Amino acid sequence: MSQPTVCVLGGGGFVGRHLVPLLANQGWRVRVPARRREPVKHLILLPGVEVVETDIHQPGELDRLFQGVQAVINLVGILHETAPAGGEDERSRRGSFQHAHVGLPGQVVGACRRAAVRRLLHMGALGASETSPSAYQRSKAQGEALVRAAADLEVTVFRPSVIFGPGDSFLSLFARLLPLAPVLPLADGHARFQPVFVGDVARAFATALSRPETVGQAYNLCGPRVYSLAELLGLTARELGLKRLILPLGPGPSYWFARLMELKPGRKLMTRDNHYAMQADNVCPDGFPAVFGRPTPLEAVIGYLREVHPRRHYDPFRRRAGR
Repeated sequence: MSQPTVCVLGGGGFVGRHLVPLLANQGWRVRVPARRREPVKHLILLPGVEVVETDIHQPGELDRLFQGVQAVINLVGILHETAPAGGEDERSRRGSFQHAHVGLPGQVVGACRRAAVRRLLHMGALGASETSPSAYQRSKAQGEALVRAAADLEVTVFRPSVIFGPGDSFLSLFARLLPLAPVLPLADGHARFQPVFVGDVARAFATALSRPETVGQAYNLCGPRVYSLAELLGLTARELGLKRLILPLGPGPSYWFARLMELKPGRKLMTRDNHYAMQADNVCPDGFPAVFGRPTPLEAVIGYLREVHPRRHYDPFRRRAGR
C-alpha cells in the first residue's frame, strides 16, 4: 500500500516547521507549498517531504496541489495586516486579515471538493468571535465558520492560545527587547494568556489525522497555566538573567502606545488591533484536550529563549576579559 499524502499549507511557518517532521516520522508523505524554496530548504532534506514552489493564492494552484492527497492542513495566518486599507474587496486584498483568514479557507474548501479530498484540518484561534473589536479575531471566526459549514468534508478545527517555542514571535520578541532598556512600559500588561507549546500544537494536528473521533470537533489548545502578560515578560527576564522594571500600562495609555507602535516603520511590534484582541482573556477553562496527551509547562522548555539574543555568544569572553 502506498503512503498517504497530506498537503500542509503554511508548512514553512512557525507551527509547520514542527509539524512537518512529525508527520514525516509518522509515515505520511508531506507536500509543502512555498513561494520560494530557499526559506524552507531544511524541509527538503526530510524523507517523504516534497516542497513545491508556488503561490497558493494564484487561481488553480490549490487544485493542482491537492491532486492525489488524502488530507489537507491549513496553518496559514497573519498577526498583522500589511496591505493598506482600500475600497476593493477585502477578501482579495493581499496582506489583509480577510484575504488570509476568510478568502483562503473558502478557496481551500472548494479545492478539496474538486480534488475529492475529504479530510481537512484547520488552524483557528482561541477567542475568535465575529463580535470581537479585533479585526483579527473577527476574521478568524469567519474563516472557522466557513470551514465548519462544509458538511461534506471531515473537518477538525484547532483554536490555540498564544503559541510559544523555538522560532516563535512572542516570547522570543520579549527576549530581544529586554536587553535594550532597564525599564519597560508594557501595554495591556494585565491581559491573561494560557500559552501552549508549539510541540503540543503540532502533536494535536498529527494525532487528529489518525483519530476518527476528532472529525467534526473544534478543540481549544492551551498550556497548563494562566499568566498575565507582565508575568510572562518577567519570566522571560529571569530566564535571561536580567533585572528589569516592568510597568504595565492602563487601557488608555495602552491604546496610545499601540497607536505609536503602528507608526513605527518596518516590522510591527504591536498594533491597535492587538490591543483590542487583548481586552478578552485568552484562556481555556477546560484545559488541554486529553485525546492529544498532556500539555508541556512553559517552565520546562523556556531555556530556548537563551538562544534568541545573538550577543549571548560573547558573554563568556567578556567575563574572561573582565569586561
